[in-house]
Amino acid sequence: MEKVVLINTQGMREVGHQLYESLKKKIDIELIEPEEIRFSNGEAKIIIKKELENKRVFVLSDIGNYSCTYKIQENINYMSPDDHYMNIKRIISAIKGTCKNIGVIMPLLYSSRQHRGGNGESLDCAMGLQDLMGIGVDNIITIDVHDPGVQNAIPYNTFTNYHPTQVILTSFLNDVEYNPERIIVISPDTGAVNRTKHFADLLKCDLGMFYKRRDLSKVINGKNPVVAHEYMGADVKDKTVLVIDDMIASGGSILTVINELNRRECYNIYIAVTFGIFNEGIEKFQRAYKEGKFKKMYVTNATYISLKIIENEWIEVVDITSLLEDAIMNLIIKE
Repeated sequence: MEKVVLINTQGMREVGHQLYESLKKKIDIELIEPEEIRFSNGEAKIIIKKELENKRVFVLSDIGNYSCTYKIQENINYMSPDDHYMNIKRIISAIKGTCKNIGVIMPLLYSSRQHRGGNGESLDCAMGLQDLMGIGVDNIITIDVHDPGVQNAIPYNTFTNYHPTQVILTSFLNDVEYNPERIIVISPDTGAVNRTKHFADLLKCDLGMFYKRRDLSKVINGKNPVVAHEYMGADVKDKTVLVIDDMIASGGSILTVINELNRRECYNIYIAVTFGIFNEGIEKFQRAYKEGKFKKMYVTNATYISLKIIENEWIEVVDITSLLEDAIMNLIIKE
């Protein structure tokens, strides 16, 4: 089997090391951690000192890891998704022309929330993918992308989107008594319906959905404001509820759904999200938990989670290393 190189960027050190330790039992693999040089004005360069000729390379990056820092003169800057994305491009620039194949593993896909253009808006995710293909990337591996349709931006390249369904369900079923007649899976909005249906099919249980009714006569912060969350689906009374979504940013929609479910007298509420970003609102969830409004929340380590979040007793971090291992092995075997 061909020689594989895993380039582990600053944002995914722990996951990258776990992935390497697991993969080296199966394939001939080398781990490289690139050197990043920052100039005093904030400009950067990447240095790869290893010889990579005719090797298969995978670049692993967490574009959402805001804990990484660099200095601009005397100021400390926290790395944004744009900073991490540029480092991926710097790595590709440093190694292209020598490698046999280059794959980029971004569990949290760059700019995936900006997946649609129009009305004067930029189309960041599609542009980012095309830029990577243009500089020599052959494969993209991601997890639970916000809109899988964005892969149409790169129709001639491999785009693999994995779902953490199995690892999340394993944790969930360790915490509840399995009875499909007493469990219901809930989508917090129409965008998560397909994801929720997959969970419901595996659990062989009912599903329900909330949809956001908006005031189309107003625009606030570029969007029509939500005036109500309407529910459609089976009765949730006295049932164990599993609410599924791809990410929590501010958490406002999830909290509204939790309140609506409690009003409908469900038994217990569990929440499962792939990306627990929590830009704001962690205190609101802490308060909701203390008030008994939900039982537990599962988040994956597909993107950085701060200690402030992890230390909450109602949070369980689910490991997605096995998904990344499968993704790499499947690409190697297929080709």
